[in-house]
Amino acid sequence: MTSLKVLIPTDFSVQAEYAYLMVKKLEEKIPVEIHFLHVLSVPDTVGMDMNGNIQTCGEISVDFVVSQKDIALRKLNNLKKIYGNDINVHLELGKLTEKIVSFSKTNGFDLIVMGTKGAWGLKEKLSGSETQMIARQSQVPLLSLMCDRSDLIIENILLVHDFRTVRKENLSLLHKLIVAFNTKTHFLQIIFSESERAAIEMSMDKFATENSISNYDKHFLIDKDIENGVVHFNQMHEMDVVCMGTHGKGGLFHTSATEKLVNHLFKPIISFHIN
Repeated sequence: MTSLKVLIPTDFSVQAEYAYLMVKKLEEKIPVEIHFLHVLSVPDTVGMDMNGNIQTCGEISVDFVVSQKDIALRKLNNLKKIYGNDINVHLELGKLTEKIVSFSKTNGFDLIVMGTKGAWGLKEKLSGSETQMIARQSQVPLLSLMCDRSDLIIENILLVHDFRTVRKENLSLLHKLIVAFNTKTHFLQIIFSESERAAIEMSMDKFATENSISNYDKHFLIDKDIENGVVHFNQMHEMDVVCMGTHGKGGLFHTSATEKLVNHLFKPIISFHIN
């Protein structure tokens, strides 16, 4: 049977609770192995050996790091009391984004699920939310959400893509959701002129064949950019989950529509790296 190994990074906030509730929604249809990860943010000069012993170069107090580690471990163990002993908990030391990305890849996770507070304005331009940074760097698909989606019924998944170029993409997670929830996939291409439509419509059918998607509808929307197009499409058509690829090139001088929507769209979003 199809199953998922899911990582939930947690700072013990309500956003992490939203992530857990989303995973429980997936668990209604798919067997899920749930792992919580807390990253204790410390400088590179601080490390922890296999036995949990802390080492530093002296610029930061060992006792201080040990006390913070003990607090984090108590909170992680408390999650087991709240959610049950079937969940797995992990503590890592390091830089938040780097550690989540490396931990998820090294341990073979199928999906990262994160709640996000979003980011707007100057904060987004300078750094973005941690969730946005994970979407940019992680080779493991990321499901992000801003609020409680425990009442979500997954019937329609919107796949936003540039269908002009047809290739086989890494859509294993999408296929698992399609099988488990018997969903319909909706292809969306944001276009800037109606003259583009005919050629892209043919490409969508080729994309579906190449990526083994049979139950799908094709949609087109003329809009000024992808971000606005996705927002406007969702206002007209109630999608349950949005699925978008990213090249992982977001930053101050390169705008990623996927990353902006992770920060702005009040809808569960699955981001994956495009081949």
